[in-house]
Amino acid sequence: MGTTTFSGPVKAGNIPNTTGTTVGTDVANVGYVLMAQSAVIDIIGASAVTTVATVPANSQIVDVILNVTTVSNDTNAAAVVVGVSGDTNAFIPSTSVKSLATTRGTLDTEATDVGSTDVQVIATFTATDGDGTTGAATVTVLYIQNNNLTA
Repeated sequence: MGTTTFSGPVKAGNIPNTTGTTVGTDVANVGYVLMAQSAVIDIIGASAVTTVATVPANSQIVDVILNVTTVSNDTNAAAVVVGVSGDTNAFIPSTSVKSLATTRGTLDTEATDVGSTDVQVIATFTATDGDGTTGAATVTVLYIQNNNLTA
């Protein structure tokens, strides 16, 4: 299947502004399309940092999801955090990858508006012993492009 790429943001709906005063009468229905970027992250060995997504400036991150599909077999603890440079657990705090699970983000302030420059979302894996030979996980970042919620 083919794909199309363009700069966006994408909006959908046919009434951009509210014209009526009665509920249900010409009420604005234009909204932004929810975007997503995903990456398979490395959870084998001692440690790894994976760039999951580059979220465009002025976007609003609405969720970050960690999905462990094959558990880490490190002898002891093995965990992932997801965030940004300087705040590596901004979106998902330390989460074990020793069991199959889906974990949704607990978003810090960086998510409300990523600011005036693009933001890279990173996943950091750390294992106590570094002797694991199995493990697979995916991180997905959901965001609204150019929603610009700066107050």
